[in-house]
Amino acid sequence: MTTIVGAQVFDGSDLIGIRNVTIAEGRIVRVSTDPVDDTDTIDGTGATLLPGLIDAHVHTNRESLALALQFGVTTELEMQGTNTQENRGAISDDDTVADVRSAGFGITPPGGHPSELFPDDFRPGPPPGARPTGPPPLMPFSTTPAQAAAFIPQLIERGSDYIKFMVDDGTVEGHPVPMLDQATLNAGVAEAKRHGILTVAHALTLDATRMAIEAGIDGLVHLFMDGPHNDEIVVLAKEAGVFFVPCVVLDASMMGITGGELADDPRVAAKLDADWDATLRSSFNHYPQGRIDDVLGSVKAMHDAGIDLLVGTDVSMALPFMGGLAHGASVHHELQYLVRAGLSPVEALRAATSTTARRFGLTDRGRIAEGARADLLLVDGDPTTTISDTLNIRGVWRRGQRLAAA
Repeated sequence: MTTIVGAQVFDGSDLIGIRNVTIAEGRIVRVSTDPVDDTDTIDGTGATLLPGLIDAHVHTNRESLALALQFGVTTELEMQGTNTQENRGAISDDDTVADVRSAGFGITPPGGHPSELFPDDFRPGPPPGARPTGPPPLMPFSTTPAQAAAFIPQLIERGSDYIKFMVDDGTVEGHPVPMLDQATLNAGVAEAKRHGILTVAHALTLDATRMAIEAGIDGLVHLFMDGPHNDEIVVLAKEAGVFFVPCVVLDASMMGITGGELADDPRVAAKLDADWDATLRSSFNHYPQGRIDDVLGSVKAMHDAGIDLLVGTDVSMALPFMGGLAHGASVHHELQYLVRAGLSPVEALRAATSTTARRFGLTDRGRIAEGARADLLLVDGDPTTTISDTLNIRGVWRRGQRLAAA
């Protein structure tokens, strides 16, 4: 057993004061003020202990999962990729990388999003040294209600943890593409609900967001950026009980705002190689006419209406044309954006821990409580009052195993 002593604890919901947190066999076995006996101890004086952070929107691989863990992100939720249940056995058992859940590939028409994001001459391939595992991924291209519905059980059988729908005509990206129509979206979402699996939608505009909510989607993994919110969309979202993963860092990047200031922070720079540094200092820059203040205003309006907000980044590969983002680091940037939008630091931290765990059914994490998985982040200072203190990383644990300092 190991006990972290003397740290104040944010338990995923609230700051509960100084507690001694004992971990054994990958779980939290005691949270108390009792004296510590017969355990190894780690001094947490002057620090805050938090649940491991969760990034609710990524595209990832083993190397990126390792980078995320260095920043205290112990779980990444993949929104397009290959880390489905059939492929991630080794990752689940490797405590040197973040854990992962995945949608597999999203339901979209042939030629639909995300094809418009890539240069015509871009040919993606596996990372150096990577070996393909399992069968080729299922590509659920759909143009009719019957096709969308038919892909749902196939995606579930192949190990998708939730189902993603692409509702995007390419307007924001500046490159029009085919988009799911309402009937096809409705049919896919209804079939997923029949199977009892969570549904999420990619939607960057107000109209696409409305389409997804009207289809019965559970969550939006972006917040619209084509204009300010209006009362109608807030009421619609509230009544439907949806959640949003705003990905403000992505919206900023789409508007040409880089992550250069974050990259200059020595707490970040020390963990990034040259490729990730260059990527963070770049941006997508597809929608320079957008207004980040509109996005921040929409974040605040949704929050004030009692709509669940989750921390996500939409980080993917170390490529400058997909820039402004880096695995792990951008979660801390997103927390800062949420506070800038008007959330308290505690409310922002909930969005990166317990709220995400609850909405995605991750019942074993996102909290510091007896019986929970020992995914933990120890930081100097108090991020419940100064959110940037999340970057003062003193220690990271995944299933009770402390990550060696990078």
